[in-house]
Amino acid sequence: MLSHLYSHLCSLKLDVMKLFSFVLTYPIIWLLSRLPMPILYLLSDVLYLLLYYIIGYRKEVVHNNLRIAFPEKSETEIIRIQKKFFQHFTDLTIESVKAFSVSASFIKKHYTYTNTALIQRLEKEGRSIALTGSHQANWEWSFGMTSITNMGCVAAYKKLQNPYFGKVIKKSRTKFGFIGYQTNEFTKNILRRVQEKQQSLYILLSDQSPQVKKTKHWTTFLNTIVPVHTGAEILAKKHNFAVVNMSVTKIKRGYYNADFQLITETPAEFTDYEITEKYLELTEAHIRKQPAYYLWSHKRFKHKDRYPGKTTEK
Repeated sequence: MLSHLYSHLCSLKLDVMKLFSFVLTYPIIWLLSRLPMPILYLLSDVLYLLLYYIIGYRKEVVHNNLRIAFPEKSETEIIRIQKKFFQHFTDLTIESVKAFSVSASFIKKHYTYTNTALIQRLEKEGRSIALTGSHQANWEWSFGMTSITNMGCVAAYKKLQNPYFGKVIKKSRTKFGFIGYQTNEFTKNILRRVQEKQQSLYILLSDQSPQVKKTKHWTTFLNTIVPVHTGAEILAKKHNFAVVNMSVTKIKRGYYNADFQLITETPAEFTDYEITEKYLELTEAHIRKQPAYYLWSHKRFKHKDRYPGKTTEK
């Protein structure tokens, strides 16, 4: 009885701390989001100098990732890409803050789309889409995609430890009609939407590392054998989704273009992992065009020494 009461009091204390943290910081974030972009980018410049030259935030992780991905590049080139990445990283942080108060007209101006006719044709034909993509350039502003299609645009999101921040972030990302489900409920909701015949576009950013114990496929990506997510391919084959890839290019500071490329309309005709390989091929090619704008701050190749078999050739 006493242990149960103690546990309850600890839980209550933790919740109060989370609420206090939210009340203390969210008003600052919201006020920052109301500032014009030129001022926000000045803040980004200061943040870059702080993170890169003073704090050294994940510099070693980024450098190691770049050295593994681009062994052909000189140390001078690696450092140049690394600095450009951190400049973009702080821009992306500021742009994520701006998302809290951004308008639909702002997003339409700053985040454009190429080959929307492909999406609209598939929509007219009644097809649902598995939209593959990566953490390249800016993926946060893709919530404006509802402006180019009438089908439901659905994405997964991770549950945050602080539920108060989780609530406002979800509200921000879904304010233009986007639909978000927690990651652990995503597949279940896809099945429900299929059963209810709700035509949908499912955004599946599949370039992060899965848990090794759950890995179904290893392949060569950026010169390294890594475990890869195959969920997009599995869902497409199971539900006969068309598979389309979205590659996002940074045009200039604060301006992006997302290009749609058809991978297949007949996923069942592909051998196992062939769709996944095609997606990774497109992703790698796009990263090589703008290497500084990929999300290098995560340990991209942390499982490279745990490959259980022989080299997989593309």
